[in-house]
Amino acid sequence: MLKSLNVNQLYPRWLVGNENDQPIQLIDVRSPQEYANAHVPGAKLISLNTLMARANEVPKQGDVYVICQMGGRSAQAISYLSQQFGFDNLINIDGGTAAWMQGGYPIAEEADA
Repeated sequence: MLKSLNVNQLYPRWLVGNENDQPIQLIDVRSPQEYANAHVPGAKLISLNTLMARANEVPKQGDVYVICQMGGRSAQAISYLSQQFGFDNLINIDGGTAAWMQGGYPIAEEADA
């Protein structure tokens, strides 16, 4: 079963993590170009097309939030990681980066992957 949160539920967790110098584990599975245009500050870029090769970079402990543009690719990524590698700590962000931006939450616009 796919666990998910919307951006209004994610933001308080993101904010508290940053305030306590313990940022949440957030993976952005969009393309490098999409990521460079706008992403949630602190999100780590692991593009969907590189996920198979980089699955070892996804933490197996603690909640890991997975985000894309709208929520579709992140759901695909979670399904893949769960089936192939047994991950059970992944949470999809419904609405993705588009909803984050619509909500007026902070955005980074540099390629700091």
